[in-house]
Amino acid sequence: MASQAATSFNGNLKKALAGLRRIDLDGLRWKVFDAKGQVLGRLASQISTVIQGKDKPTYAPNRDDGDMCIVLNAKDVCVTGRKLTDKVYHWHTGYIGHLKERTLKDQMAKDPTEVIRKAVLRMLPRNKLRDDRDRKLRIFVGGEHPFGDRPLEPYLMPPRQVREMRPRTRRAMVRAQKKAEQQKQDVNDPRRGKRKDRPEVNA
Repeated sequence: MASQAATSFNGNLKKALAGLRRIDLDGLRWKVFDAKGQVLGRLASQISTVIQGKDKPTYAPNRDDGDMCIVLNAKDVCVTGRKLTDKVYHWHTGYIGHLKERTLKDQMAKDPTEVIRKAVLRMLPRNKLRDDRDRKLRIFVGGEHPFGDRPLEPYLMPPRQVREMRPRTRRAMVRAQKKAEQQKQDVNDPRRGKRKDRPEVNA
């Protein structure tokens, strides 16, 4: 079964299976996250919760009880606002003056899996368990993965709570609606149109 699932996978198999031997897979659940249409930060927060094992009643900060996380369709993840052009990743090569930067839009075109990986890793605590938790995260650009023989469980994202409209914005919307209704009434009312067309009489 494992060989069949691996042969049907068209991506980088070596990268997808790297480090699995160092993980104790006994008793771990395999959670599948579909990133299509999901907001990057909200998705990353749910993944970090599952990786740390905070969704279990047996959670302890000094133990690595997290589950395996498989993220699919990383290329279809969404961001809010102007983050595609305003969010910038910085890194240094080590040479003098070689401070590099890349926008989120360019990073999505180059490797969208790295966007989700950085978002999740920056939500994890900086301790000795960080590398072990990183190995439990498997991200794929499309919907294919080589873990078809595992007992996969699709993860249901919690419903997004939409913030209520601010009073100032609500008042502006009401004024715009009233203005549009008044303009429609002026167009439909023939009397008002005649009053505008009357010639002025000089006394």
